[in-house]
Amino acid sequence: MIRILAFAGSARKDSFNKIILKVAAQGATEAGAKVTLIDLADFAMPLMDEDLEKKLGIPANALKFKQLLNEHDGLLIASPEHNSAYSALLKNTIDWASRRADGEKPMEGFKGKVAGIMAASPGALGGLRGLVPLRMLLENIGVMVLPNQKAVAKITALLDEENKIDDEQTQVGLKRIGKELAETLAKLQR
Repeated sequence: MIRILAFAGSARKDSFNKIILKVAAQGATEAGAKVTLIDLADFAMPLMDEDLEKKLGIPANALKFKQLLNEHDGLLIASPEHNSAYSALLKNTIDWASRRADGEKPMEGFKGKVAGIMAASPGALGGLRGLVPLRMLLENIGVMVLPNQKAVAKITALLDEENKIDDEQTQVGLKRIGKELAETLAKLQR
């Protein structure tokens, strides 16, 4: 069975990116994948610091996150746009997870993975500017990023009173990201 790790680059409880991630994860599940949805708030890590790593080693939460990466075939990532880039939380998490533990190959948790990426914002571009550098980062560390991505603009106008997406076209587009990821991974495993 295809296994996908899904997370948002936001620790905020009511993050717009957590909302869209759940919809994309549903698309992957409907396509037959097993999706593990995690919250990076549950994996608190200090700022990446090689002196700290030398003194204390790789933080326990970074090792837990790395283990999850190793157990999954693909990634669904939703990232808020912070000043035309991905979030510092997402970058810090990736930086720690890229550190080699004893016996590991370089970028072991990332190389050979496939990712679907998306963003949401109350603004007119929907976080689109942050997806370009996120794509570049992921590809540089060995992740194949699906060509299709989704930026959900003016998301506050698309949410119902329960903070769920109330727009069918947006739901279809987000589910398509999850479905394409699951289908691509299935083709690669044949």
